[in-house]
Amino acid sequence: MLLRGGAFSACNAAIAEGNGNCRFSGVIRPPGVVAALCGRPRRARLLRVAAVATGEPKSKPQEASSQPSLADRLRLGSLTDDGLSYKEKFIVRCYEVGINKTATVETIANLLQEVGCNHAQYVGFSTDGFATTLTMRKLHLIWVTARMHIEIYKYPAWSDVVEIETWCQSEGRIGTRRDWILKDYSTGEVIGRATSKWVMMNQDTRRLQKVTDEVRDEYLVFCPKTLRLAFPEENNASLKKIAKLDDPAHHSKVGLVPRRADLDMNQHVNNVTYIGWVLESMPQEIIDSHELQTITLDYRRECQHDDVVDSLTSPESAVNSAVSGLQGTNGSPTAAKDENDYLQFLHLLRISTDGSEINRGRTEWRKKTAKR
Repeated sequence: MLLRGGAFSACNAAIAEGNGNCRFSGVIRPPGVVAALCGRPRRARLLRVAAVATGEPKSKPQEASSQPSLADRLRLGSLTDDGLSYKEKFIVRCYEVGINKTATVETIANLLQEVGCNHAQYVGFSTDGFATTLTMRKLHLIWVTARMHIEIYKYPAWSDVVEIETWCQSEGRIGTRRDWILKDYSTGEVIGRATSKWVMMNQDTRRLQKVTDEVRDEYLVFCPKTLRLAFPEENNASLKKIAKLDDPAHHSKVGLVPRRADLDMNQHVNNVTYIGWVLESMPQEIIDSHELQTITLDYRRECQHDDVVDSLTSPESAVNSAVSGLQGTNGSPTAAKDENDYLQFLHLLRISTDGSEINRGRTEWRKKTAKR
C-alpha cells in the first residue's frame, strides 16, 4: 500500500542525503549531542560532494535548499559521516506508551515513518507525501510499499531516548528497500530492527512499473555503495513467506471502519492503522501474558476511507522459528527460548463486502518479563 497512502509512508521510499545547520536549543543534550548537532555541513554542500564522489554532474536535479528550515535546525537528526544514511533521536512521550508503560508498536511504526520522511527531505525529494524524485513527478510515478517487517527486542519506556538510523538501497529491477536500526541512545544497545520493500506505481493508472534507469540514478547517489542489510542473517524472519490464513479463523474482529484520523495526507489509510487492525483480533489472554516481538505485513491493495474491514487471526506453529538466529548479531538475546513462552500467529485483513485481501500478516510474541 502507499507509503503514507495505504501503507508505510511513501516518504520512506525516498532516499537520503543533505544536512542542515545546527542550532538546537534545549530539549535533550545527552553526551555527544551538541557535537553531533553543531558543525553539520550545509545540505547543498553535501549534495555537491555526493555528486562529485559519484561522477554525477553538479547540476543534478535535486530540490535541496542551501538554507535549512527551522524544523531541520531543531530536529535531533543528521546524515552520518559518509552521507549514505540518516540518524535521528527521539524522546518517548507519555502519550506514546501503553498499559505496560512502554512505547507501543504503533509508536515504533510512527517513528520509523517519521525518520524515513525526514531522511527523504534532507535529500531534497518532494514533501508531497510520496517523496518522489524529479523524474518520478514528471511521469506521475509514486512509491508503494510491498512488505514491512519490524522486530522489537526491548520496548523503550516513557522519557527514554531512541536513536534510529535509516538508509535505502536498490531492490532488483522492480523496486527499492528501506532499512532501520533502533538503539537505546543511553547505552548504544540495539533494541529493534526493521526493513521494508517498495515498488513503483503509476499514480494515474494504479499499475506497477519497473524502476527506470533515470529514477535509479537520481536516488542511488544517496545509497550505500555495497549491500547493507538490517537483517544480514541467512533465512532471517524478514524473508519468510506468509501463507494465506484459512477461513474460518480462530479469532476475528469484523466491521472495522477507518476514522477520519486514520487517513494520511494522500487520503489513504495510514500504515499504522493496519497494525492496529491486525492486533484487534488478537485474543486478550495473549495480549495480557505476551508482548509483540515481530510483525510482518504484506500489502496487497489500498484501503479507502469508505471500506469496511475484517481482521482475522489464527495460531501458527512456532517450528523452525528464526528468533534464535537473532542472538549474537544485530539482535538481542531477550527472545524467549522456551516453546511455551513463544507464540506465532497468522493474520488477514480483508474487505468485508467481497473478501478482497488488504494484507497478510504474521506476528511473533514472547512472554512478558517482569515489569520495569
